[in-house]
Parts: sequence; C-alpha cells; structure tokens
Amino acid sequence: MSAAALRQNLEMALPTEQEFQFSQHDFERVRALIHAHAGISLNAGKHAMVYSRLARRLRETGHRSFADYLSWLQSGADGAAQEWQQFVNGLTTNLTSFFRESHHFDCLVDDLKRVNRPDVRIWCSASSTGEEPYSIAMVVEETLGASSRAEIVASDIDTTVLATAQRGVYDAQARGLTPERLRRHFQRGKGANDGRIRVRPELAKRIVFQPLNLMDATWPLGEPFDIIFCRNVMIYFDAPTQRRVLQCMHGMLRARGLLYVGHSENFTESRDLFQLRGKTIYSKV
Repeated sequence: MSAAALRQNLEMALPTEQEFQFSQHDFERVRALIHAHAGISLNAGKHAMVYSRLARRLRETGHRSFADYLSWLQSGADGAAQEWQQFVNGLTTNLTSFFRESHHFDCLVDDLKRVNRPDVRIWCSASSTGEEPYSIAMVVEETLGASSRAEIVASDIDTTVLATAQRGVYDAQARGLTPERLRRHFQRGKGANDGRIRVRPELAKRIVFQPLNLMDATWPLGEPFDIIFCRNVMIYFDAPTQRRVLQCMHGMLRARGLLYVGHSENFTESRDLFQLRGKTIYSKV
C-alpha cells in the first residue's frame, strides 16, 4: 500500500470531530490546574487521556467546551467548589492489587517485630480502592495477633476510590490473595453477592480511612508513624513537589521510622532526610 493510501485509510479510521472542543491551550490549563491543586505533573503526551476522563465531567455539568468548563471551575460559581474534587478524581490513576510488590510485605513482618510496639502506627498514604491498606492489616494481624493495638491510617485524594476502600468488597478472584488469607480475613458473599468477598469487620476496624491531599498545608493524621507506605505516588510529582512531600513525611515519622516506596522511585537526592535501607525501603535520618 502506498504512503498516500495508508494516510487516507488512517484519516478515515480517526474521528473527524470530538464531542467537545479541546484545544492545546485547554490541555495546558488542565496540566497547570492539576499540578497546583494535587501536585500531579501530567505528561505532555496525556492529551487523549485527559479528554476521555474529563469529557464525562463536561456532560455531567452541562458544558459544551473544555474552555467553558475550566473557566467555570475557577470561577467560584455555584457548584464549582464541589466540582474540584470530581476534577481531581477524574485525573488520578489508581492501579493496585492485594500484596502488590510482595517483597515489601515480607519485609513488613520483620519490621513489625523490630519496632516491637503494641501500638505501632502505619500510614498508607495512597490507599486507592483499599487493597494496599487491607494487605498491611492482614500482615499486622498475622504477625502481632488480633489483640494488637496497631493502627493503620489509609488516605487518598480520590474520594471515589476511598469510598470503595471503606466498603471492603471485592471480586472473589482478586489477585494476590492465597486461599488461606481468603478464608481467614474475608467473608464470602451468597445469593446476589455470590462471587464477591468482604473484608471481615474485625480486620476492617483496624483501619481509619480519610481523604487527604498531599498538597495540603497540614496533614491532620495524629501521632507520628512508625512506618509510611507511599508507593508509586511520587512518580506523578516533579522534583520540587517530591522534596516538599518527603520533608513532610520525614516530620511525620518517629525516630528511625521507615518509608516504603514504589519500585521505580529513588530518593538518593534526599540523603539528608532518608537513607536507603533495603530494596525501595528508606529509613529516617
């Protein structure tokens, strides 16, 4: 097939117009707004992703172009203040599973024993739909026992996924769960709920869920933590934002507290705050 014919076929395969007007200027406005509000640095190649995720917000709010929607969002008009949360929810990425990056949970067993505190505190700073904090809670109970006073705080900027996490209901075929853990920590649904599982209440009550934006000036999370999980979050932040968040997390940790991060995250430039202790686990300096 000639180059001209191939180009013609490609043009025929692409839609000739979008439902909503979405210019490059609109895209840059979205990038600036989500960075200012949530610290997220959107890649310049995310044009199509932004359109697909925010188009539903335009439909819901009755706007016919991104320019109108964004201007309304910034205007402070009726409903705009509440829309900011939906704007953020639409642009956050939530990829998770039970016991994801499993080596961390092997290390957590040893770290819980090393901390040796009956009231150990752990913060899961990006709980998404809940698989990560529930995985932490399972390890806590298996290591310290059900009578332990350990507390887990689970936060997320996305209120939609946080609501899913609080419900604690998942597909019975959820990845990462062994038959033993399914039996010990979950209830199986029956009838209309067949094929679903729910986290047992005694495990769920160990976790406190709350919305939190890491860009907020203060983090109302209570006493310092022994361990913080902040995995695959910093990859969405630029270097100055990463530094700011790391400084805040440093202040939220007890002496020799631990920071668990994602497999692609490296904070060797912040040696004054954290020292690499193991595979993607840092210790407070």
